[in-house]
Amino acid sequence: MSKLIKVLMNKDSSCLPIWFMRQAGRYLPEFRKIRSNNKNFIKLCLNAKLSSTITLQPIDKFDLDAAIIFSDILMVPYALNQEVNFEKDKGPILSNFKIDDFLSCDARSFKFKLQPVYDLISITKKKLKKDKSLICFIGAPWTLIIYMFGLKSKDNKLNLDLLERKKKEIKLTLDKLNDYLCLHIDSQMKSGADAVQIFDSWAGMLPEEKINDFCFEPNAKIVNFCKKNNYPVICFPKGINNNYKKFNEIVKPNGIGIDFNVDPEWIRFNLKDVCIQGGMNPRTLLLDDDSIYREAEKYIKTFKDYPYIFNLGHGLLPETNPDKVKKLINFIRENN
Repeated sequence: MSKLIKVLMNKDSSCLPIWFMRQAGRYLPEFRKIRSNNKNFIKLCLNAKLSSTITLQPIDKFDLDAAIIFSDILMVPYALNQEVNFEKDKGPILSNFKIDDFLSCDARSFKFKLQPVYDLISITKKKLKKDKSLICFIGAPWTLIIYMFGLKSKDNKLNLDLLERKKKEIKLTLDKLNDYLCLHIDSQMKSGADAVQIFDSWAGMLPEEKINDFCFEPNAKIVNFCKKNNYPVICFPKGINNNYKKFNEIVKPNGIGIDFNVDPEWIRFNLKDVCIQGGMNPRTLLLDDDSIYREAEKYIKTFKDYPYIFNLGHGLLPETNPDKVKKLINFIRENN
């Protein structure tokens, strides 16, 4: 059993697995080389061999304890008949959501479009050492709804008027989306993944009165599906502050990823019967070595003798120096 699964499923606090969100990405020169020759991001995600190579780059470079597949949460809207484009310096651009196109989807066509993702997992699993875990992922329903319906304004605020106008359509979409996300998890796990992470990147945008309907309940449905199938699951409801406690009590995942805006001491005291992952600010890796070590030590000490996976409170930044990542990993391993 890998370190990550021991900590996640057995709540083993005797080991400290390390991996990073966005560990396969733009901060690595070897990734940038591949990306420069593959301008279309969706096509790159659907190139199973290249995506597998990218997935394994940080494992080969840093000997991390887990690989996370190189893909994107927006592959699901793509497979559900919505056009998805990634524009430089702008991020993802989705075509106007059409409910009829969405409802015309079926499980067979959905799986067919995403087959290269499942192939990537099969290829990678064969190449990965047995002591390493392979993590697949999905975007949580709410976070996908944000993109699919264009609910985020340019200043990263929630368009409440649009949310209200589209509430019936969103409710219908949310229920059906859950089925496809469970199908995507099932297909990824059966292809060889060891655990799944649910990214609810925009959970923090929700007003208090809507967080149960759009965050807690949808995540709980998917976590229940995972537990029913014995699929280890980590939730990352970024930005929900003190609602992490309620999230844990309602959703009950095997692990919870925390962001860098919550106090790790508060998390340790308030979150029970769950493995904690992450927390450190990715910007810390842009600082001097001593600052990096001090911040890492804060999280390690806080979660000593507690089931904990070392990670960041968000993804590695493109401007991160890979040498800093290597030094951080060495520091953690030498002091634990």
